[in-house]
Amino acid sequence: MERSNVTLVMEFILLGFGDLPNFQHLLFGIFLLIYLCILIGNGLLIVITKTNPALQTAMYFFLGQFSFLEICYTSVTFPRMLKDLWTQKGNIPFLSCAVQICFLYILGAAECLLLAVMAYDRYVAICKPLYYPLIMNHRVCVQLVIACWIIGTPVQIGLTCQIFSLNFCGSNKLNHIFCDTPPLLEVACGDTYQKELSVHFTALFFVMIPFLLISVSYIKILATILKLPTTSGKSKAFSTCSSHLMVVGLFYGSGSIVYLRPKSSHSAKSDKVFSLFYTIVTPMLNPLIYSLRNKDVIAAIRKLHNNLGSLHTLTISIISPTLNTSISTSLL
Repeated sequence: MERSNVTLVMEFILLGFGDLPNFQHLLFGIFLLIYLCILIGNGLLIVITKTNPALQTAMYFFLGQFSFLEICYTSVTFPRMLKDLWTQKGNIPFLSCAVQICFLYILGAAECLLLAVMAYDRYVAICKPLYYPLIMNHRVCVQLVIACWIIGTPVQIGLTCQIFSLNFCGSNKLNHIFCDTPPLLEVACGDTYQKELSVHFTALFFVMIPFLLISVSYIKILATILKLPTTSGKSKAFSTCSSHLMVVGLFYGSGSIVYLRPKSSHSAKSDKVFSLFYTIVTPMLNPLIYSLRNKDVIAAIRKLHNNLGSLHTLTISIISPTLNTSISTSLL
């Protein structure tokens, strides 16, 4: 009898930017441009780390994997958000919402762990340079990346099942731009305290432990750098870490703004803006940080550009005589 009063929710409605009806298509154009920049920028990093012989080291292997993760992470939310903006309909099936949250959390956990692995790679490179090729060989790098993907997957699947085992009653409208746990708990029936506790504990585990590992790695790196005898050696060591440190700062900084704000400052509008900020900032700026602050990456991009230019010239030189012959024949 108690369950008979609970409405079976078959879909949710994402309100998104419904409070800005006159700007839907403008927002679609802006977010489409951002999404293309993320795809092109991170895709370029993947290509050059795979094809350039000078970038076949553990550091760039992890960079390529991180760029791939960034593409996957944004692709979980952006295509549907663009569709909702274009059609001005935010309907999302119950199962699709569950899948979106599950992948969002799996990829978020994998990014945290991969950032910790990248910090460990820098620690070995600076603190144990003679053993670096032995410790960070290709087999170990592949195993570490696989571990980053696998460790969080069963936990996040279990967490998603817990969230969607709740009964949802009343309104099925989620005042958010994509499916996320906080707006779902707002429309859930009954006591959600235990589910909220599970969400916070899981987030704390997969965010704080990698952050502590990153902190320990950089404390040891800093101690080693300060012992170096020459200024040039110190600056070179710092430059190899600066890009990764900036990405870590952006990732954890934007995440802290979203999840560590006091509840008194929460509102539907601010949650949407900060969630969007969190899903855009690191994926969009990651290629810029590594391309602007890394001489090897800049050289690889120039080489790729020159090769593409040579290929374009060669193609034109091959096609032009053929086109001229065809035109002459048609005129005759």
